[in-house]
Amino acid sequence: MNLVPHIEKFRQRFAELESLLSDPKAFDNPQRAQELSKEYSRLKELVAAGDAYLNAVKELAENRTLLASGDAEMIAMAKEEIARLEIAEIKFGKQVQFGLVPPDPSDSRNTIFEIRAGAGGSESALFAADLYRMYSRYCEARGWKAETLDSSPSDLGGFKEIIFQISGTDVFKRLKYESGVHRVQRVPATEAQGRIHTSTCTVAVMPEAQEVDIQIKPDEIEINCCRASGKGGQGVNTTDSAVQIIHKPTGLIVRCADERSQQKNRLTAMTVLRSRLLERKIAEENAKYAAQRKDQVGTGDRSEKNRTYNFPQNRVTDHRLELTLYNLSVFIDGDLDPMLDPLMHHDMESRLAAVQI
Repeated sequence: MNLVPHIEKFRQRFAELESLLSDPKAFDNPQRAQELSKEYSRLKELVAAGDAYLNAVKELAENRTLLASGDAEMIAMAKEEIARLEIAEIKFGKQVQFGLVPPDPSDSRNTIFEIRAGAGGSESALFAADLYRMYSRYCEARGWKAETLDSSPSDLGGFKEIIFQISGTDVFKRLKYESGVHRVQRVPATEAQGRIHTSTCTVAVMPEAQEVDIQIKPDEIEINCCRASGKGGQGVNTTDSAVQIIHKPTGLIVRCADERSQQKNRLTAMTVLRSRLLERKIAEENAKYAAQRKDQVGTGDRSEKNRTYNFPQNRVTDHRLELTLYNLSVFIDGDLDPMLDPLMHHDMESRLAAVQI
């Protein structure tokens, strides 16, 4: 593929954006200014990648010419440079190609995570807590903020269900691939005979929806308030702060009880409801790149799996790529990039192929 025309288009658009953003009037519309700023940041990286690609191509040609010089020392140096430059050419060329794929508008949004225990009883609930800790550690490492919206603890310290929001840069872009069934194989703490058990959890990852994305009419929802239960001290068990919202057209039910304030729980529940409805909307509009929630998480049966965490063998396998890492202890502690980077690359390759077709 001749990337020069595409690099030139990136450069022209980047210059246009610089001009637009230098005008104070551009910030009269904050939403428009934010969109332009995001596009500017994206194109700044693409222009830099394009320049690096063109430099690598130019230097490669010069070093290949030196191979015919007849000077043994010069030829040896040229071969070393060629090996380095070929890697750079591929790397930066791929970045430019990925720039041809239209960005997903949801990639830069905050994200709603839902983890639910599946098959396996108490062990499944404990694994749900492990997954929550894993994602929390990953958020800490990237400087993201994770905030619990609702949870249903189990008897042994796990979670039957936990819903939390992650805020930060490109959260959905990196974590959307975590949706699906996560399977664990290990000896449970309650297993007296040392037998390995298989349990599952389902994970749903949804971009946070704004009011402009999803309009919910007052007559479409039923809001019920009740007294929260469980731990939390004063206020949680003595006031009607828990909120449950039923979306009548879809039958979706959202419950939030983590805040002491009924108003805060109501706002949080509406945020989760909008995100679930946005996910459905995305699925209907673009089934190729998004799946409905029930397809995303499956039934939670042991035979369904996106990823397997095998503790006895210290390995984690993603079955979509058939990629296995033998560092589960590090991975479960929040080092997810060795798995997420290949998933992102594979997705971009697929989307690039679709654009070129």
